[in-house]
Amino acid sequence: MAKVISLHSFRGGTGKSNITANLAIVLAMAGKRVGIIDTDIQSPGIHIIFGLGEDRIDHTLNDYLWGRCRVADSAYDVTPPQVDKGRVHLVPSSIKVNEITRVLHEGYDARLLKDGFKDLIQELSLDHLLIDTHPGLNEETLLSIAISHALIIILRPDQQDYQGTSVTLEVAKRLGVPSLFLVLNKVLPDLEPDIYRAQLTETYHAQVGAILPLATEIVRLASADIFYLQQPQHPFSQEIKMLGRKIVALE
Repeated sequence: MAKVISLHSFRGGTGKSNITANLAIVLAMAGKRVGIIDTDIQSPGIHIIFGLGEDRIDHTLNDYLWGRCRVADSAYDVTPPQVDKGRVHLVPSSIKVNEITRVLHEGYDARLLKDGFKDLIQELSLDHLLIDTHPGLNEETLLSIAISHALIIILRPDQQDYQGTSVTLEVAKRLGVPSLFLVLNKVLPDLEPDIYRAQLTETYHAQVGAILPLATEIVRLASADIFYLQQPQHPFSQEIKMLGRKIVALE
């Protein structure tokens, strides 16, 4: 049975989309068929990491939500050539100003997302569906979290992130999400990751999925590619690989 994995952060700027993209590649390289849906409709961007330009995008998640197409029609195969067995399919959100403005003014029926998730899993025979959520807690995010087999909460070593994570965890527990993982991102490389791991476990009583270092190499890449494919032996990549193993173990 396919696993739905939501990746969420209480605040923006945590590196959520970058982590989602790298995790998808790790799962695909393990032979999995992976789908990604960018539900951050107000500020989409994960398509850039996969090099999916506007000239290749005919339909988006917005089109599906407004009844213009089937959800599978908005899915694009973005599998890199380095991936042999698995596949990665991405459903982007529109980056057109008028489409984003329409969402802000009119909204949409968030319940369609649930049907879309189910249809995409069936039509593409997915093993994992990763949902790149909008920061904060809104109706769409709560729906995504509620139907997820696992929730990955991404935070930085910042007091505002710590407080927001407490709120998200409480909501996830009330919604009965089976598996919860914390991913601490942008940790200074001279600080001991095991100390952070112990602190997070004690504070939140949740499993730590990864401790990701703040690396100049990632900053220089500037979302122009998948970092894991560039430097698979880098500590960041190795932590993502470990997170992928934990997700596969949910099966």
